[in-house]
Amino acid sequence: MHCEKKILNESTGAYVLRYTFEKSEEMQNVTKRPTVVICPGGGYVFCSAREADPVAFQYMAAGYNTFIVEYSTKEHAVFPNSLLDLCAAMKWIRENAEEFGVIEDQIAVLGFSAGGHLAASLGVYWNDPEIMERSGCKNGENKPNALILVYPVISTSWMENGGELARIIGGNDWESTYKKLNLHTAVTKDTPQTFLCHTLRDCAVPAKDSVKFATALMDAGVPCELHIFPNGGHGMSLATQQVCVNGGDKSFAKWVALSVDWLNRLFSDPEEANAPLEMAEYSSKF
Repeated sequence: MHCEKKILNESTGAYVLRYTFEKSEEMQNVTKRPTVVICPGGGYVFCSAREADPVAFQYMAAGYNTFIVEYSTKEHAVFPNSLLDLCAAMKWIRENAEEFGVIEDQIAVLGFSAGGHLAASLGVYWNDPEIMERSGCKNGENKPNALILVYPVISTSWMENGGELARIIGGNDWESTYKKLNLHTAVTKDTPQTFLCHTLRDCAVPAKDSVKFATALMDAGVPCELHIFPNGGHGMSLATQQVCVNGGDKSFAKWVALSVDWLNRLFSDPEEANAPLEMAEYSSKF
């Protein structure tokens, strides 16, 4: 396994950690692999270790290259600084796809909680003119081919209680930035297909946030898969005893296998998977 740390922003300390497979003479039929880019949660204050390496190794066990983005946090998390970090990571990965053994059009971005907000931000703003200009990304260099959002922050509801909103908006125009941070309002047909999972009893980020994003995807004709589990709180990561402070939850732990299955299907037949979503027309006469 190759392990490498790449600094993304010297002033904020943001970096990306690469875990990619060694090329082997015994596996000559596998020279490139699909990839998962992981954005840990932490309220844009820190990047949770519980949602970093342990998660990466689960996807590596399923045959995926993995990258962990430790993006700008605390006072450096003024929008869109963290998003620019993620764009820089995506650009670096694609520029070195041959060396890293990465299939360029099979890169999924996975985010937890605030990291889910960051991943979803890339999903809706990867082709935003301002983001493209400020990140130096062009021709879809920063485009995610899929999103996996685990108890993601989608709206600003969680930010309005403890002062987080003011910190993230910073010196930006309040009204326009507030609107941008509510990601379900920015979903378009260009947003990638998305896997979402949440717990009904999440008291930090409501499950309705995932429902909002899934609804917006369906309205835009973008396929998605949504799982809302009945038990478990916020920040459960893999929901195992090793990483979950409350002992985990066997039901919620299934999200990993479900997401791998979803990714395998998505990346094994891209033409069918990327076909426009045809929604049924419902009659009000029941």
